[in-house]
Amino acid sequence: MKIEIVNYSPSWPKEFESEKLLLQNKLGPIVDAIHHIGSTSVEGLAAKPIIDIILEAKSLELLDKSELIFKSLGHEAMGEFGIPGRRYYRKGGDNRTHQIHAFKTGDKNVHRHLVFRDYMKTHSEVRRVSKPQV
Repeated sequence: MKIEIVNYSPSWPKEFESEKLLLQNKLGPIVDAIHHIGSTSVEGLAAKPIIDIILEAKSLELLDKSELIFKSLGHEAMGEFGIPGRRYYRKGGDNRTHQIHAFKTGDKNVHRHLVFRDYMKTHSEVRRVSKPQV
């Protein structure tokens, strides 16, 4: 997979919201919360143009039983993919557009990702807001 860093796009929050709505409509009561994380969630930050999502689920077993739903939305289920207690889904193949990191509600990894995102959003001095070096 080719990784490209691009300037911030104001379409990223909209892309997240569209995917969030699809996930909520298809997964319904399985999902407690869906969060936009990663570089694309930080306004003004150059990033790889892949929407990172944290999904908090009532049960990992229910997520595992929902693999066909994810597939119908274009996501490939990858299991834990190296992180115990996570379910990882990716969309777009070699031209990836979205990644979902799903955890049981309350998992420490959810908190870790949200705190990092919020830190980056509120501390402009630690992020570089300029054109990427190519």
